Amino acid sequence: MSRRSAVALAAAFATLAALVAGGAFTGLDQWSIDHVMPGAHARAARSGLSEGLVPLLGAHWNGALGVAANIVTLPASFLLSLAIVAWRSRALAFVLLAAVAVEVVCKELIVRPALYIGAHHVVAFDSSFPSGHTLRAVIVAAALWPLLRAWATVWAVVSIALLELAGWHTPTDVAGGVLLAVLALLCARGAGALGGRRRLRA
Repeated sequence: MSRRSAVALAAAFATLAALVAGGAFTGLDQWSIDHVMPGAHARAARSGLSEGLVPLLGAHWNGALGVAANIVTLPASFLLSLAIVAWRSRALAFVLLAAVAVEVVCKELIVRPALYIGAHHVVAFDSSFPSGHTLRAVIVAAALWPLLRAWATVWAVVSIALLELAGWHTPTDVAGGVLLAVLALLCARGAGALGGRRRLRA
């Protein structure tokens, strides 16, 4: 069942990626920018490698939503999420690295039709699929599940909501991040990576 589920999730992710690149969801993403992403602003380009590696480097502190997103999603930044997941399970850390590699490749290859704030083209959204913060938030929450079940779940949900409200990612970016994270976790479970080295009380 896990193998079938993994194949189905991989197909769903690939299909969503193709539809995003083809513009099938441009209307939905644009509507979201206009109506449910009050923190969105016209960033010139997506973050570079250094910004992706170093927590809060190049962070935008635009308004309360931007500040909240920077603080709440900090454990989902690349290096911190890797440290947290590796503390729970080295094998799961390798799964996280593989998933992030898929994320990076997708962002290099997939370019969606332009999205706008008013008359301004938001270049950062051109190659923002899938959301890496969403991907890592889900995997971090899964890694911490045996220790902090309720808190890990609430944190992941709030983090993902803030990613959209603060204008970091569109709904399709978030959906892609969730699909990729769940696929990675299924693969981790199949490889025995979930559960980790440390058995902690729930």
